[in-house]
Amino acid sequence: MFHADRWAGAFMAVTGENSDSAFLCLKALSVSVRSLRGVFFGHSASAKLEKILRESAGIYAAASGEKEASPAVEYAIRFACLLVEKNCFRYINVLLQRIEHKLDENKGILDLTVESASPLESAYEEELAQMIKGKTGATNVKMKTSVKPELLGGYILRIGGFYVDASLKGQLENMKEMLMKGGGNGEL
Repeated sequence: MFHADRWAGAFMAVTGENSDSAFLCLKALSVSVRSLRGVFFGHSASAKLEKILRESAGIYAAASGEKEASPAVEYAIRFACLLVEKNCFRYINVLLQRIEHKLDENKGILDLTVESASPLESAYEEELAQMIKGKTGATNVKMKTSVKPELLGGYILRIGGFYVDASLKGQLENMKEMLMKGGGNGEL
């Protein structure tokens, strides 16, 4: 079984202060590795991949006027090769999400998802972000918004495992459930 949190934790521990740049390098390398055809796992495949990636990194470093690749590139190459060797590279997308989440967490950045019945005005988005920063103590907020007309009105807000359904559809479903259970105290 693949444990994305453990792999992400290992990545963060090994890369240390280079975590941000190593993450960006790993993200870029993953695109190239995914484009390779055929079955690609095990020690020999990992060794071939490492050779290809090191040659590419050397060419890039030389073009940039550097003698060798940066530590971040080195970490990314080693980590990508380890994933290939352990036959875990197929989980790279999940792993990249976990690493990004851990990096954001370390910086005090909060992930926020807002689904609304109609597009949010930018002033309201900024007001919401400021309110959430104030309530949670986050240094910044990454807000992802999407429009879901089936909500009829209002919004659904997700912050990590916290969930607020302030949509008209959600309220109607709650009313229906209450009515099906007998209406609670008999009043509407």
